[in-house]
Amino acid sequence: MTGAEVLDISREGIWVMILVAAPMMIAGLVVGVIIALFQALTQIQEMTLVFVPKIIAIFVTMLIALPFIGATMGGYMGRLSDLIVAGV
Repeated sequence: MTGAEVLDISREGIWVMILVAAPMMIAGLVVGVIIALFQALTQIQEMTLVFVPKIIAIFVTMLIALPFIGATMGGYMGRLSDLIVAGV
């Protein structure tokens, strides 16, 4: 296996990681911004107020995105196992 092939596999792995993590990160970001706006408007400066809504939003997003995550990771693992079997 050449260095270019290793870099291609690594690059694809990083993209898979970004695609898998993006839905949860976006949900956490959106909920965090909404809570921050609420805190700024009401002048409630409780630091722990953000955690529970973020955890719930990320958990619900993970449940919804689970088929996509499984398909994406399964496809990547399938390509990796094909390369291993082919002896590349």
